[in-house]
Amino acid sequence: MKNLLEPIMYKCLFFVLMILHSQSGLLAKEPNATKKAHILKKHGDQSIDNYFWLKNKSSPEVLDYLKSENAYTKEVMSDTEKLRDSLYLEMRARIKEEDTSVPYKKGDYEYFYKTIKNEQYPVYLRRSLVRKDAEEILLDVNQMAKGYDSFHVTQPDFYEDQEIFAYAVDTKGDRVNTIYFKDQKSGKILDQKIENVTGDFVWAKSKKIIFYTKQDPKTLRSEKVFRYDLETKKSTLIYVEKDEKFEVGIYKTLADKFIYITINSSLTSEIRYLNSENPTGQFKIFQKRQKDVIYGVSENDQNFFITTNDKARNFRIMQTDFGHTGKIHWKELVPHRPDVLIEGLLVFKDYYVISERSNGLTQIQVRKSGETTGHYIDFLDPAYTVALSRNEDYQASFVRYEFESMNRPSSIFDFTFETKKSELKKEKEVIGYQSDNYMSKRMMATAKDGTKIPISLVYSKKLALDGTNPLFVYGYGSYGMSTDPYFSSARVSLLDRGFVFAIIHVRGGSEMGRYWYEDGKFLKKKNTFTDFIDGTEFLLKEKMGSPSKVFANGGSAGGLLMGAVMNIRPDLYTGIIADVPFVDVVTTMLDSSLPLTTGEYEEWGNPNDKQYYDYMKSYSPYDNVTVQDYPHLLVTTGLNDSQVSYWEPAKWVAKLRELRSNQSKLLLLKIEMEVGHGGKSGRFEYLKEEAFSDAFIFKILNIKN
Repeated sequence: MKNLLEPIMYKCLFFVLMILHSQSGLLAKEPNATKKAHILKKHGDQSIDNYFWLKNKSSPEVLDYLKSENAYTKEVMSDTEKLRDSLYLEMRARIKEEDTSVPYKKGDYEYFYKTIKNEQYPVYLRRSLVRKDAEEILLDVNQMAKGYDSFHVTQPDFYEDQEIFAYAVDTKGDRVNTIYFKDQKSGKILDQKIENVTGDFVWAKSKKIIFYTKQDPKTLRSEKVFRYDLETKKSTLIYVEKDEKFEVGIYKTLADKFIYITINSSLTSEIRYLNSENPTGQFKIFQKRQKDVIYGVSENDQNFFITTNDKARNFRIMQTDFGHTGKIHWKELVPHRPDVLIEGLLVFKDYYVISERSNGLTQIQVRKSGETTGHYIDFLDPAYTVALSRNEDYQASFVRYEFESMNRPSSIFDFTFETKKSELKKEKEVIGYQSDNYMSKRMMATAKDGTKIPISLVYSKKLALDGTNPLFVYGYGSYGMSTDPYFSSARVSLLDRGFVFAIIHVRGGSEMGRYWYEDGKFLKKKNTFTDFIDGTEFLLKEKMGSPSKVFANGGSAGGLLMGAVMNIRPDLYTGIIADVPFVDVVTTMLDSSLPLTTGEYEEWGNPNDKQYYDYMKSYSPYDNVTVQDYPHLLVTTGLNDSQVSYWEPAKWVAKLRELRSNQSKLLLLKIEMEVGHGGKSGRFEYLKEEAFSDAFIFKILNIKN
């Protein structure tokens, strides 16, 4: 009897296992990275890195391992394939596929772009304001991008004659560009190009000359400025920055009187300038670099305008005439204010426009030249983002700006200087979406040290907010980059399924001023992590979500945030999505041959100094993985990422697999083998990534549709 039952029992067990596999995907075999001990020694400290070998991108063993991770992720998520397809179509259906941007005026033309149904990329065009000609196609990026997984092109930038234009192309997502030239009159791409450059360039006002920047081929630090003459087809080296903490850039302003070379580190800057009509002349130093002094320069017809943090933590605006650029000649135009951060300045012929930040929100102040007071543009939402848009006309009678909030899509406005009124030029259409069905809200949490942390939220007005719904929290908090309340049409798929979405504005950004940044860097970096944890706990106390349904997301330096909070409070989060995460802080910061490293010393500190080494090691996610019950985790990366190398997340996942105490939770690594830091390009491709991330969360919550 036993022999007769055994085949039946095995068949039943087989079918049970198949059902479990189809439901969870957890029975797929996890990749097992080989442990190869690599000893790291610094400051008398010794540690063993078993996955250091994953740094060797050219190794077949490494590539095979990465492919096995992708195969595992694909198998585990195979039961969500239909859901992902459905989510993708749902998100895509909100996008107006055929659309035209608001034109901007430059010279005798207005420039704009169109998007075409079923096409991923824009078509750049222009119209003559004089001849009333038909539209001219400048670049059809859809044709250019065929055959590429990643394709980035800058907008066409014309020489003074408005016949020749230049543009830069990156086909790998690794920030290495080629500059091309096109004769719009003949419609031909010129037979000259400049390869392996940053893509940062400007035209001089005469002689068909451009200035461009070039990076170190290994570290990708922008270190050189060249002049290129289209007539002679020759490049001439203009400037080399030897200090590895600094990078160079190139720009000009609306007035187009000067070309500026910027030489910046995180804490110090220097600018050199040259008359735009004399491009073969010598650049002059505007003001010699001084440690911890940052400044920027613009001009109108008579004066230079300088934004600087010299004796002004939150920056102030100074002015000087063209003949006297040294700091001793600067006269104060807009004084420093302890509660207002000056973030930018745009100078027109008769007006200047100041981008500011107060109480965590952006503002725009407009001043007439010669006057000591200005006018602030009004915005109604409690949590919003406003930024200057494309302004190209120095003599314009208005400034163009872009406004959006957590529940309102982007809108373009023109603010007329004389009337002090804003005119709506275009509101982005999101098909099937009604802003009034969603609530945008701003709250303040209290950190353990008493600091008030701003939080921006959005959710459906249908939601009960009784502490039973899922909560999705996002954070960044590095480099002084503020994460403003922004709209996302893809996010609506979460909101319509009962999620509350929140941005926790942690220290390390500049939301509350320069001090907010300084309190989240160097030896105060842990404030970034504890702010995020305290913000999450506050939201739960306010019944903005269920403690069993808390999900968190961050990318790049925000991925560091995810890794750190996961080590500190793994119990607080149900699942985490870490995109291109910077998680191996110590190893990366000790390797000066890697892109960005030396310039990052002024953000994280230099680990060759024991004080910084010890502090970094105390929070670096990879170095602090321990035996504990971690949340469900999805990690994404790109093999060609030049900003956060693929091996950081790969090593991190391998170590988590080894040490985590709960093997039943999802731990997935998704690697794009042909792209870089920004993932796949194209206006629809990113929706597939959004759908994948949502499906990961829905799988955990057992949401089927």
